[in-house]
Amino acid sequence: MCPYLFSAHENALKDSKVVFVIGGPGSGKGTQCANIVRDFGFCHLSSGDLLRDEVKSGSERGNRLNAIMEKGELVPMEEVLGLLKDAIVSNLTKTKCFLIDGYPRELEQGVRFEGEIVPCTNVLYFDVSDGTMTSRLLERGKSSGRVDDNEATIKKRLATFHNQTEPVISFYERQGKVQKISAEAGIDEVYVEVKKFMESKQW
Repeated sequence: MCPYLFSAHENALKDSKVVFVIGGPGSGKGTQCANIVRDFGFCHLSSGDLLRDEVKSGSERGNRLNAIMEKGELVPMEEVLGLLKDAIVSNLTKTKCFLIDGYPRELEQGVRFEGEIVPCTNVLYFDVSDGTMTSRLLERGKSSGRVDDNEATIKKRLATFHNQTEPVISFYERQGKVQKISAEAGIDEVYVEVKKFMESKQW
């Protein structure tokens, strides 16, 4: 890449607005992200989707990632950061506003993202009780066929989510960046609160 193009990308990256979207399994964050994309023109990026798409593409990186996942190992953070950065840069001609869904899962991921890509503007945290998340996932499990939608696995997933996410939320709350949205209600009622927050900002 020529130096001019590289510096243009780096400058555009610095001007981009990134919102981390955090919520437990069954919090409905994916649906709310789709609403934000529709109404506010954000680009929605999910690290899980990016990994799956890269593997499907059959690229050199995709094959490398697939080999790691087939061994049951965690994908290294620098690989995930590389995927996120490439996805942001490739969409900068369309928008400068990005939702990073389900990221960071732990504090170091957020710190590394901000150091290597761009500091986040806000964190949208969809707050739901374990009871509500469990009942939603069990309901979904009836039709999804997903093996991880059973009570024992859900309990473990929720414990992991809380252990990893609480330090992330505390860290960004100290910076005044967290917008906590109660996601106990139905999709439309939750989106009313999301929309109020989105409209309060200059994107």
